[in-house]
Amino acid sequence: MERKNINRGFKQLRVWNNAIELYILTCKILSGFPYELKKTVSNCIDACHSISRNIAEGYSRRSIKEYLNHLNIALGSSGEYYSSIFSFYKAKQSSPEDFEQLDKLHYQTENELLQLIKSLQKKKKNNDWQDAF
Repeated sequence: MERKNINRGFKQLRVWNNAIELYILTCKILSGFPYELKKTVSNCIDACHSISRNIAEGYSRRSIKEYLNHLNIALGSSGEYYSSIFSFYKAKQSSPEDFEQLDKLHYQTENELLQLIKSLQKKKKNNDWQDAF
């Protein structure tokens, strides 16, 4: 059963859906890493998961200032995530094919996040934001 309300509107955002897909793909690819890297893998997965969680939390705050703050946190997590997957690739701990899959979806998600931030910054500048239900 699909449950909908105004506070779950973030589920319609392409960037949120792609962040969820990135999390799923990341878990799938990194689950086979050796035990010695579990802490590093866990940190990478946490950074990835933080992207979608902060998009959702910011959306749910209703204030544009808080929304932008959480989107910027998501952007920071996105940078942390990329640094992790790039390090795995450079250390030859992940295959070029796995890195390409992760990098491609991450790049798309990060660019969508940047566009959302730019759009909201414009709304904030123009006082074009409704925070009432």
